[in-house]
Amino acid sequence: MDKLRRYILSNLSILFFSIFLPLFAIASVIFMIKLATYTAVIQLSIMEMAKLYLFVLPELLFYTLPIAFVVGAALTLYRLSNDNEMVVVFSLGISPSFIARVLSVPALLLSLLLLTDFLLVTPYIKIISANFVDHKRAEAKFNLTASEFGHSFGDWMLFINKSDPQTHAFGDVVLFNKTMKDEILITAKNAELLNNKGVLQLRLRDGESYSYDDETFKKMVFKIAYINDMMSSEDTIYRDPIDYWTNSDLRERKDQRLITNTLLSLFPLISVFLVIALGVVHARHQKRWIYLWLFLSIIGFYAAAILIQKWLGFHTIWVVTLAWLIITYSFYKRLVGERF
Repeated sequence: MDKLRRYILSNLSILFFSIFLPLFAIASVIFMIKLATYTAVIQLSIMEMAKLYLFVLPELLFYTLPIAFVVGAALTLYRLSNDNEMVVVFSLGISPSFIARVLSVPALLLSLLLLTDFLLVTPYIKIISANFVDHKRAEAKFNLTASEFGHSFGDWMLFINKSDPQTHAFGDVVLFNKTMKDEILITAKNAELLNNKGVLQLRLRDGESYSYDDETFKKMVFKIAYINDMMSSEDTIYRDPIDYWTNSDLRERKDQRLITNTLLSLFPLISVFLVIALGVVHARHQKRWIYLWLFLSIIGFYAAAILIQKWLGFHTIWVVTLAWLIITYSFYKRLVGERF
């Protein structure tokens, strides 16, 4: 029995990694494309890009590991069945429940790893990642330079003709704002960028302000004026996982993640019967559309985890888990349990 267990797990590990690595590579490429959107706003060195990648690594693992395990386990049994090895195993009096027990051990360990990932690791990673990006965005705003293209400064569009990056002083500055009731245009001979306790200020000197709408046109001359842009200067404080999941910040979004991610964490463990039902076949008499059924099963479970919570809330966890076990066990009994 021990040799058979090791043999099954050895075959599982080979197929698991052959599926996991391409999935992980595809997920990494998608993140790199998303990362390119950051570089349009902030400047990132190669080391900083690598740092952001490490921040997102637990999330990439969370979404790729359960799919790789379920698909890999089903294909392992399917390959052994096509080689008639599973038929030999059952002819020796070994029941399918033994296969279920063998697969339940790595499935349980993987589910515990996924729960640890999203409950303990992800909260800390998300906070330090958000703090890092906020710092980089603040630096990007503070490092304004002369350019033929405008800069976004709060609700204002800022155009700079002359700049001194060392002193953050600018010359011949033009600001335009059309989000207010009146469209406003401001010109100034000199400007200076200040960081005043978390408020990014643009101090304008010797300028003119123009405001206009469909009926009126106003002009104002000033010696000194300030334009403020609130920026995040204080880091979000991480205390512990319990505080993160129980505080009121983004409560609805956190509840959705708790429900969905808990179900996704349990997916490998509660899909053991599904894996056996799809993977164990009699090569001569049974031809199952295993790839199609795996695809539909994964899509169906993920859709149920995301959509049903709109009506059931946290009850979705036990409802979907119980329903999935009943459905997959019935398939297991009908396709495998009664035949072998």
